[in-house]
Amino acid sequence: MNTIRILVITLMTLLAAGLAQAADGLIVVKSSHSVAATADRLEAVLAEKGMTVMARIDHAANAESVGASLRPTELVIFGNPKVGTPLMQCSQSVAADLPQKALVWQDADGQVWLGYNDPAYLKARHGIEGCDPVLDKVTKALAAFASAATR
Repeated sequence: MNTIRILVITLMTLLAAGLAQAADGLIVVKSSHSVAATADRLEAVLAEKGMTVMARIDHAANAESVGASLRPTELVIFGNPKVGTPLMQCSQSVAADLPQKALVWQDADGQVWLGYNDPAYLKARHGIEGCDPVLDKVTKALAAFASAATR
């Protein structure tokens, strides 16, 4: 009986932690590579899939340029108007979150992560209606890009 109680408490704690992560609208994937290698791999898969990489920002280098320190942190900005335009036609305010962005960072323990906006979060945030097929396509594509970059 005590074991079951401990198991239930543990599961509830894990569920609450998972919901907190999901509530912020960021999908986070653990990477097996350095920040630079993960971002390189992401750029390669994006190019292979016909996406346009608009910018890659090295936040750690920018911090260093003003005498500050920051663990490795890079932002890759990318998109494709064939996908983004239909979303903006459904809800023009989603343009505030487009093009897509992927953040790659190293945490205090040295683990590298890749995070990106959950399309379901964007749907809710911008009240996107009538674009579920496009959002489903974006969801699958982002997951595939993240997997290719991090494994």
